[in-house]
Order: sequence, then C-alpha cells, then structure tokens
Amino acid sequence: MTEHQNVDSAEIAKFEAIAERWWDREGEFKPLHEINPLRLDFVANKCNGLFDKHTLDVGCGGGILSESMAKMGAHVTGIDMGQEPLSIAKLHALESGVNVDYIKIPAEEYANQHPARFDVVTCMEMLEHVPDPASIIHAVAALAKPGADVFFSTLNKTAKAYLFAIIGAEKVLKMVPDGTHDHKKFIKPAQLIQWAEQAGLKVRASAGLTYNPLSKQYALNSDVSVNYILHFEKLA
Repeated sequence: MTEHQNVDSAEIAKFEAIAERWWDREGEFKPLHEINPLRLDFVANKCNGLFDKHTLDVGCGGGILSESMAKMGAHVTGIDMGQEPLSIAKLHALESGVNVDYIKIPAEEYANQHPARFDVVTCMEMLEHVPDPASIIHAVAALAKPGADVFFSTLNKTAKAYLFAIIGAEKVLKMVPDGTHDHKKFIKPAQLIQWAEQAGLKVRASAGLTYNPLSKQYALNSDVSVNYILHFEKLA
C-alpha cells in the first residue's frame, strides 16, 4: 500500500465543502468549538502543560485544537489532507496572531520524514474517517519521541454511539451535517488500544465525552460508550 492510499476522498470532500464555516461557532462545527476546551484541558493536564513543547495535530482540519495549543505556548504543527480546511486554518491563524505550521501531507509520509520528533501528538476525531486507522496510529507513534504524550479521540462502536452520534446528533438535533459519521467505522477502545500497543504506545488514561441535550452542555467523565479520548505514552 502506498502512503497516499489511506485517504477517503469522499470524506475529504465532505469537510472541504463546508470548510469556510469552520470557525463559525454557530455553524456545522459548533460541537467542535464547544468540546475543544474540555479536550485541551485533558491534553494539557496529562502533559503537565504544553509550553515550549513540540506538538503535532494529526488531522487538524481548520485548526481549532491546533490554535488553542499554540496559545498555550506549544510549538504546533498541524497536518491534514484537506486543502480547503488548511487554507482556512492558515488564514485564521494570521488573523489571530498565532503561529502554527500547517502542512498538507499524509501522516504516514510525514512519519517517514520526521520520526521521533514530537513531545506531544494529538489525533482527534480522525480515525473514524480513514480507510486504515491502524496505519494512522502507527504513523502517530512513529512521530512521537520516546516518553512523548499521545492522544486519540474517536467514537465507540456501540449501539448507544449509533443512537447518540448518528440518530441524535445528525438526524434529530441537527448538530452536525447528515452523513458526517458511519457507524461501521467507529472503533472500540480495546481495538484502538491493541493497535496502539502494537505500535509501541502504552495507555495511561481515558475519558468519555458526553452531551446533555437538556442543558446543551458537554462534559468529560468516565462514560466512554459514545465519544472517548485515550492518553498514551510512547515507550522507549
């Protein structure tokens, strides 16, 4: 398999079509804006702060997490295969006065070029959008220095995740565009951990991300049945 094959062109096109609204806090990406502070706190706490750390955001999209990590003093690189989201990310970084290095390149290719380069690597809400998530996990592990902190977030392959993330969020509440997710591509935590361990990562912490439709609030807790985030350490 060549490095460029682990890309779903339909998935890329889906996000490119709405890229201009990436920073509209009331648009299709409103959920990402609302969960970003929770994710950022989780990452920063597990890393004992991000200041001066070389940080990579894999599948950075329009740069919501990338920018917020840069504002905490991290030296951030964001990679993605969507040209339009990256263009929006670059423009917004200029407007915000934030320095982030955005690059269009597959994770596997970037890993070949920059092995063991980063102190922190994040890969949020990307694994469920690629044909071969295990390949991404191995690339992320290769990019991390020994002792580095690595983070993945995705959707659990449960009936509850189908009910909440697809029926609820897409069909009923219209929180995200219809067709954003495919339940067949959701990943159980045990499977993600197995792939990560095969790549030299050791799981250190987990958290679930839940949404209360009544209060319209997100929270990080121990419920990983729908959306979850895992923290790993790159072994020497």
